Amino acid sequence: MKRKGTGPDGLVIVDKPEGLTSHGVVAKMRWLAGTRKVGHAGTLDPMATGVLVIGVERATRLLGHLMLTAKTYEATIRLGQNTITDDREGDVTSCADASGIGRDLIDAGIAKLTGEIMQVPSKVSAIKIDGKRSYHRVREGEDFEIPARATTVHSFTVHEQRAAVAEDGTPVIDLDVTVECSSGTYIRALARDLGADLGVGGHLTALRRTKVGPYGLDSARTLEQLEERLEVLPIAEAADAAFPRWDIDAEQARLLSNGMKLKAPGLGVDGPIAVFDPEGRFLALVEEKGGSARPVAVFVG
Repeated sequence: MKRKGTGPDGLVIVDKPEGLTSHGVVAKMRWLAGTRKVGHAGTLDPMATGVLVIGVERATRLLGHLMLTAKTYEATIRLGQNTITDDREGDVTSCADASGIGRDLIDAGIAKLTGEIMQVPSKVSAIKIDGKRSYHRVREGEDFEIPARATTVHSFTVHEQRAAVAEDGTPVIDLDVTVECSSGTYIRALARDLGADLGVGGHLTALRRTKVGPYGLDSARTLEQLEERLEVLPIAEAADAAFPRWDIDAEQARLLSNGMKLKAPGLGVDGPIAVFDPEGRFLALVEEKGGSARPVAVFVG
């Protein structure tokens, strides 16, 4: 039986469990919220856990803009093994003794992967190549290449380095790391590329997303907690937290609600600005273009 939603339209910050796809979380939230109008911002692989931002009803229109925000991950990288998926879910394709690799070499390799970089996504990612998901092409045995794309790794920090032994007896190194990066960065690809630079291969063994834009684990709830009490962050609060705020007067609100352009507020912001009326209602997302505030998504009228 479908369950009625218990809150207004807005965002639900989910702490995704391991083993469940992002689509599976959306399906669960459709039942909990009592609506099919549910989406998510930024896919997490089934192996990954952590912050998954879910939009309900009107808030689904915020998701495309939220996908552009920075993200933070905690991960474990294993040096000494390559896998077909660049993570522990795939078969091992090669092994090499990593025991002789010192921290200085690791730090030098990480430095090359920090800042603005060109990255080739994993072939088992959800990226589309000529309109078809890359992982579908892999499953069908296609031979293809994914072009490198620009991304930004704001910080890449090693917290712990441990010697370990793989299942086949190969000496490997496990690194616990934190990565702060732009949207579109593949942490699996960072693990793969670090291992390639060090000449021993590498893959991801654990991944937890701890933050998406302003939304962190402190505001996330497990699916079990959400079954007990569905907590929805109202759309006005969600927009206020995620974007620069612009409060306008009643006449400006009337014009904006009727689809008119407003004079830009001059905030000097590159990206969406959340607009609120004198009563604190969230009206729209706008962008400053040529001296005008151009609506990119209107939520009233």
